[in-house]
Amino acid sequence: MQYAVAARNLPSPGQLRRWARAALECDARITVRIVGSGEARALNRDFRRKDHPTNVLTFVMREAPRLEGDLALCAPVIVREARSQGKSVAAHYAHLVVHGVLHLQGYDHETGREARAMERRESRIVTRLGYPDPYGASHA
Repeated sequence: MQYAVAARNLPSPGQLRRWARAALECDARITVRIVGSGEARALNRDFRRKDHPTNVLTFVMREAPRLEGDLALCAPVIVREARSQGKSVAAHYAHLVVHGVLHLQGYDHETGREARAMERRESRIVTRLGYPDPYGASHA
C-alpha cells in the first residue's frame, strides 16, 4: 500500500487489503497506490494516451506463476465521483479496488457482454463487502 497524497477519507491499508482479497481468484502480489490528479493524469497519458486523470488504472506486471500488478487510485477523482453519484467515499473506493483487481485477472468491459459479466461480478463482491450495488439492483 502506497499513499502518494495526504487527504481526508483515505482508506486504511486494512480496508484496501480486504477489498482486494474479496475480488481475488488466484494468488497475487498487488501494489495499491493512492495518487493525486497530477500523477493519475501522467500515468493515464503515458500508458493510455488519455490526457486527464481517471479514477483507477490497472497495470499487469506478471500473469504467471503468480499474478503481479499495480493499481493506481486517484483520490481527488474518487471523492468527486462519490459525491456526484451520491455514495460514500468508502463504497466508491471499495468498488474501484474490486474493479481494478478484476482487470488484473483478465476481466474487461470492451464489449457489452464482457461489461455485463464484469459488472455482475463486481456487484456480487461489493454487496458481500456490505456496500450498495454500484450498478443498481438489476446487476445482482
